[in-house]
Amino acid sequence: MLNFLWSVGGFVVAIGVLVAFHEFGHYWVARRCGVKVLRFSIGFGKPIWTKTAKDGVEWVISAVPLGGYVKMLDDREGDVPQEDLPYSFNQKPIAQRMAIVAAGPVFNFALAIAAYWLVFVIGVSGMKPLLAEPEIGTIAAAVELRSGDEITSVAGRRTPTWQSVRTELIDKALDGDSITLGIIRDGQPKSVEMPLNGVRVDPEYLFTEIGLQSFRPRLKPLLEEIVPGSAADEAGFLAGDLILSRDQTPVESWQEWSQWLSENPGKAASIEVERNSEVKRIQLIVGSVQLDGKTVGRFGARVAVPDQWLEQYRAVEKRGALAAIPEAIRQTWLMSALTLKMLHRMVLGEVSLKNVSGPIQIAQFAGYSAQIGLVSFLSFMAVVSVSLGVLNLLPVPMLDGGHLLYYAAEAVKGSPVSERTQMVGQQIGLTALVLLMGLAFYNDIMRLIS
Repeated sequence: MLNFLWSVGGFVVAIGVLVAFHEFGHYWVARRCGVKVLRFSIGFGKPIWTKTAKDGVEWVISAVPLGGYVKMLDDREGDVPQEDLPYSFNQKPIAQRMAIVAAGPVFNFALAIAAYWLVFVIGVSGMKPLLAEPEIGTIAAAVELRSGDEITSVAGRRTPTWQSVRTELIDKALDGDSITLGIIRDGQPKSVEMPLNGVRVDPEYLFTEIGLQSFRPRLKPLLEEIVPGSAADEAGFLAGDLILSRDQTPVESWQEWSQWLSENPGKAASIEVERNSEVKRIQLIVGSVQLDGKTVGRFGARVAVPDQWLEQYRAVEKRGALAAIPEAIRQTWLMSALTLKMLHRMVLGEVSLKNVSGPIQIAQFAGYSAQIGLVSFLSFMAVVSVSLGVLNLLPVPMLDGGHLLYYAAEAVKGSPVSERTQMVGQQIGLTALVLLMGLAFYNDIMRLIS
């Protein structure tokens, strides 16, 4: 229940801020261009709060928090008094109309830059990009990467954390280029050339196929927390239990225990644990879950991680206030380019449509990131804001990009696009958006089921 409340609260805050910035962009530029604004609404449907300002703008919060709109004076939508015609949107020059429409996505990019700037100033924590021994046959094994190597850069870009490695590597893999990895081995810097031609670029498979896996020091199978309702909880495990053996086979590490669990969904086993200096025997039936079309075992407990382990393997990516500005701009540009590249590869069928997320998963991520902390929530906001900006600029009727396409055509031909063309375009755009939302909801529901 608590996770649900976090998800709902995080989603409402995130979407509210993102939509408000987007629509304020339209509003602010419209006012600067002399267009009369009638209504500024956050959300759709029935208004739950309304206030009319002295300048006549009706400010509204509506019941469905999945978008918003700015209603401007437009004589195509009804009679406009002669004296108000100069303030009508459609009477403005093409350049001003295009600026008003483009302002929404531009403000989303500005919000992303601000969020990333805060993230870099505060400092984002992550695990050092230390490598496990790559599997034989992978690219990493072929270029002789080893366990314990630390990746310090990808294609010349500094990568202090695994997240920065992932972002840079996915970007370069989508380009299909060879890359140079900077590594530290036994205290000495080295460069490794890694070919990426022919690699599956879907993030679901990319790192496994390349062979880059995170180094994980062996942890004692000491339980720190039990998930309520899980297989571990139902069997009677408690926080503080040290797992000694399963069916009389010694359990040496948490990694060994996790692998056995994953490979044995539904299996019954006799587990010996040390609890308060006494050995107890517990009968366990391993839980199961669907993951990527396969049934895998699930236990439902978190391992205790020593404080010195966190300090030894954790890194913090941080910038000064001035240095964070270009880094925030670059990160926003990088995420925008990644979004477009992923969409292109989805159209080509090279990236799975499973990567499309809808409001359910966005709400879950909002809740998770909000629980983790401010930096995590700001990073989430930045990514979603970039996605909202990029998607709105796509040349699809009913989106901002579709309107920009119409205005560009008007600038070329010297007259507005015909109403019939616009109607057909709206039908095509609406169909595309409905199909996209249907896919997003389907993916969300399948993730929930599994």
